[in-house]
Amino acid sequence: MVDSKGFLSSWKAVSATYNRVVRVTVYALLTVSGAGVLAIMLVTCADVILRLRWINRPFIGAYDIVKILGALSLATSLPYTTAVKGHVAIEYFFHKLNRRGRIVVDSVMRLLTMVLFAFLAWRSVLYGLDFRRTGQVSQTLQLPVFWVPYVIGFCCAIVVLVVAHSLTHPDREMIKP
Repeated sequence: MVDSKGFLSSWKAVSATYNRVVRVTVYALLTVSGAGVLAIMLVTCADVILRLRWINRPFIGAYDIVKILGALSLATSLPYTTAVKGHVAIEYFFHKLNRRGRIVVDSVMRLLTMVLFAFLAWRSVLYGLDFRRTGQVSQTLQLPVFWVPYVIGFCCAIVVLVVAHSLTHPDREMIKP
């Protein structure tokens, strides 16, 4: 006979650990995103100041840095936005459904979201492997960029984990904004 109390307490412990690990990862990625936006701002300001007539020395590689940081900032902010349920939603038709219809539509959409982001994670890693194989570098600074799709893929995988939490806890956000 299976001990249901032992199983339930084990399940709660695993669930709590899962939530804690995903939450810490989401906050770490949010910190990276914020630092990326700050760096974009600093590089852009430095480039503008260095281009002034009396200095006339543009920031070499500013375009490369801003492009890479922009991609990273966007990708690393996705898990947090998903965790706080901050995405734009059109709920006009959703609220016209009865409770059962809303649960079904919400569950199906979350499953589709998980499939989409799992696919994006997989394809991002393949894209990064292709960049690594071909030696893809940035235009001006010649920095290797194979790692950028890896980070994007990792962030997409974390979004899958966040949506899985939302699927099992539909009544609340993983993180309070």
